[in-house]
Amino acid sequence: MAIDKNKPLEQQNTPDRNGSGGSNSDTASTSTRRRNKPRRDGKGSNTKTNNPTTAKPTKSSSRRGGKDQANKDSQALSTAVNPEILSSDATDDAAAIAEGGIKALGDKRIIPFMKIEKPMALLSLFMVIASIIAIAVNGLNLGLDFTGGVSADVRYEQPVEQVAVVQALADNGFDDAVVQYLGTREELLVRLPPQSDNVDGLSTSLTQALALPSNTAAISNVNIIGSQVGNEVYLNSVMSLVLALVCMLGYVALRFQFKLSLGAVLSLFHDAIVTIGIFALFGFPFDLTVLAAILALVGYSINDTIVVYDRIRENFRRVRGITPEQTIDLSLTETLRRTIMTISTVLLVVLAMLFLGGDGLYWFSVALFIGLIAGTYSSTYIASSIPLRMGLSRDDFIVKVKPEFEEEIVTFNDPKMFEQDNI
Repeated sequence: MAIDKNKPLEQQNTPDRNGSGGSNSDTASTSTRRRNKPRRDGKGSNTKTNNPTTAKPTKSSSRRGGKDQANKDSQALSTAVNPEILSSDATDDAAAIAEGGIKALGDKRIIPFMKIEKPMALLSLFMVIASIIAIAVNGLNLGLDFTGGVSADVRYEQPVEQVAVVQALADNGFDDAVVQYLGTREELLVRLPPQSDNVDGLSTSLTQALALPSNTAAISNVNIIGSQVGNEVYLNSVMSLVLALVCMLGYVALRFQFKLSLGAVLSLFHDAIVTIGIFALFGFPFDLTVLAAILALVGYSINDTIVVYDRIRENFRRVRGITPEQTIDLSLTETLRRTIMTISTVLLVVLAMLFLGGDGLYWFSVALFIGLIAGTYSSTYIASSIPLRMGLSRDDFIVKVKPEFEEEIVTFNDPKMFEQDNI
């Protein structure tokens, strides 16, 4: 190999600025080609090929003088398309649109219940006002338990149908009779509107009216209930409902938080007043069985609300970095499956009583059916949105140490220790 005498050996073996070097520098200098494409990185992947959004590099960026600017442009472009640097809200919104309004928080999908909070609040307010107006204008069609009347215990020799007994009483002038079974199909309780005060004559006329073909009836007891007793029952019923709401308020306030207790009591009031308002609007009979259904509804609704509240408290303590509205949406989403399963099983029983329970359980089942729908709705929106509007936050569930219980650091300096050190 011939060595050029005009060039030192170090200069011959040093590659030139275009990447050519060695002994064939003269030949390479005449056939040097500049790269029009960016170099491949360490993984063997071309930046332009893997990133279709990257702009086409110019010729000046391939030169050494423009490498710094090209690197800056490449970093800026890679940052612009990096999904980790994109805004999380924009990503969540795009995912929510793709999933039909369902957002994702981490690995959990959230249904935005609170997104329609205001329309639901207006609907609830309208229903409560309409129910109060219906109760004030139409009044309740109170049953014999509240207005007084006649109650008789009847026993037949053979099983009998309630419809046949009611029809027999109507044919003999006893209208608006209520007939219920007392354990068996031979024993019945007959309730009538107020009649004459002569018990003996009333018992005789009832025996004749209750007699069916080839099936005689025997009356064992006849009671006349006055209107004063009915008024006392009515007042006691109202007081029992108010006492139940007050007890629920105290329980939730002690168990959870006052903001949640206020939301729970307002949701229970909503369920009760809407159910009573529908009975007043359509003139359905309101008796002790309907009142029992409303009290049972209060117990069911507070149970469903407590489950939601427990999950809200847990998520406020466990999940961080999200808003209170997102925390409530997460809690409602996590309890949605349990709510659907519970309401489905209870509705099956209520519908069975409604269609197969007879006249004695009919209005009880109707009241439960209306209340279950209202209770499920109120547990989702009223019981959760009212505390949110009151400023519910994570601070309400975090136990803070009082200043008087904080540990104080005390340093003790013994003068004798310094004397021993000096010695």
